Amino acid sequence: MSGKGKTFMILALIAAAVFALVYFGITLTSNLGKSTGEITAEDADKKLGKLYKEIKVNLADPVKGQIDLDPADVGDSLPDISKFAVSVENTTDHYVEIFSSTEKSGAGNDGWLNEVASAFNEANIMVDGTAASVKIRNIASGTAADYIRSGKYIPDAYTPSNELWGEMVKAGGIRAELVTRRLAGNVAGVVTSQKKYDELIAKYGALNVKTITDAISANELAMGYTDPFASSTGLNFLVTALGTFDSSDLLGNQAVQGFEKFQANVPFTASTTLQMRDAAKTGMLDAFVLEYQTFVNAADLKNGYVFTPFGVRHDSPLYALGDLPGQKQDILREFAAFAAQDKFQQLALAKGFNGLNDYISEQPPVDGSLLSSAQKLWKEKKNGSTPLAAVFVADVSGSMAGEPLNRLKESLLKGQKNLGKDNSIGFVSYSSDVTIHLPIGKYDTNQQSMFVGAVNSLQAAGGTATFDGMVVAMKMLQDELAANPGVKPIIFLLSDGETNEGHSLDEIRSLIETYKIPVYTIGYNANIKALDSISAINEAASINADTDDVVYKIGNLLNVQM
Repeated sequence: MSGKGKTFMILALIAAAVFALVYFGITLTSNLGKSTGEITAEDADKKLGKLYKEIKVNLADPVKGQIDLDPADVGDSLPDISKFAVSVENTTDHYVEIFSSTEKSGAGNDGWLNEVASAFNEANIMVDGTAASVKIRNIASGTAADYIRSGKYIPDAYTPSNELWGEMVKAGGIRAELVTRRLAGNVAGVVTSQKKYDELIAKYGALNVKTITDAISANELAMGYTDPFASSTGLNFLVTALGTFDSSDLLGNQAVQGFEKFQANVPFTASTTLQMRDAAKTGMLDAFVLEYQTFVNAADLKNGYVFTPFGVRHDSPLYALGDLPGQKQDILREFAAFAAQDKFQQLALAKGFNGLNDYISEQPPVDGSLLSSAQKLWKEKKNGSTPLAAVFVADVSGSMAGEPLNRLKESLLKGQKNLGKDNSIGFVSYSSDVTIHLPIGKYDTNQQSMFVGAVNSLQAAGGTATFDGMVVAMKMLQDELAANPGVKPIIFLLSDGETNEGHSLDEIRSLIETYKIPVYTIGYNANIKALDSISAINEAASINADTDDVVYKIGNLLNVQM
């Protein structure tokens, strides 16, 4: 071959190599950051349309049901108090029963009050000439307040995480006398990644709730917080945030307008602290709320996070409830003094309490009725100007026959009072095929009546094509988004978690990821792990309905998300 020929071949090979590098470079970089299942929106729409055509979809005739226009009754949805475990039993006939928040009456580092109570009961302390003891019931502060305020069950005493709940109990007409302001020290705070913390300090000079709300309002910080109806830290953050907009009038126009702007940029309100922390692990959040005692005991937060305290202290006040006999009041005072001993305060320190003792709240006392109004404001304004569109997907396969389907119906019929009239609702059921009972529409009185009628009409039979039901729900939501681009889509899946027909999760996972639709799952006699895996795709919550408190839990879930 001549020299020119060789040169031409070399140039051709170089060109081919360059082309290959460029081609594969473009291909590789175009896929950076995507999971193996993630696809483009255009491809997702094509795939969704194809899957939808493969499913037998029935359209049910609308059936109206009788609706109850009375507001949701929290007391009616609460289970028997025996649902909540007694963590320390009384050892004498003369005793006081105390509702205790879970961070101090649980297990391990969360069991400080149990150890104190057990030691008190073993000490054979005489009160008014009679041996005395205490009984501790492990129950979250917000749930405990619901029992007390509704009158469903009122113990002798109550030690929530903070004084906000005590004020709400008083506002509910229950006598609550403060025995001690502090059993063990704790504070609420915002946990921020070190990188984001440094950025905020560089811009604002300090980090506090005011600078945090400013940063969120300016869309400079992605932060999540917990349900202020159930969470002590969530309630504390809500009233503290309102105070940054107008400390003189937490519910005035200035505070409400500031809160709406701030809330519009909050990406995540979690039903539980666990759900919020799982979302933070994915990198979805720059910051989230937490108690200090939990923060110092969390191995995954040891490095790379900063804790900034806010709001009222969480010092576990102790209240005597109702008109207690003198002897019971004396037992409570003896117990508070017993817990204040240095050895038990050192034990509290070892379990993460009594840190940040120098922190003094700048939050002035808040009246209990004002706190209830703040919760209602949050319910009305938490989604800002973004309307929600939700599709409920109910499993009516043969395996749901009997008690599971009865519980599903009860859950929806009672929970639907929390849905909110500004939202849009659709309803689908599935067995071997899928039935659309209720196309998506505003949840006015007419839609509510048809929702109730559809739920009451459900009957169980056939196979379980769970993911066919999901495909139909996603198609309904995508059609709704096309007509109303501003809505936020949500799916609530109620099932036993077992799929034996139709499409698989692997076939639709990429659609859930691409559309970023949170799927909240509620399991009845369920394969909970299967449902957890669905909810985990977009950091939604999963509820086990095989419990006596399912109606209460679902009511809380819908209250937070809808």
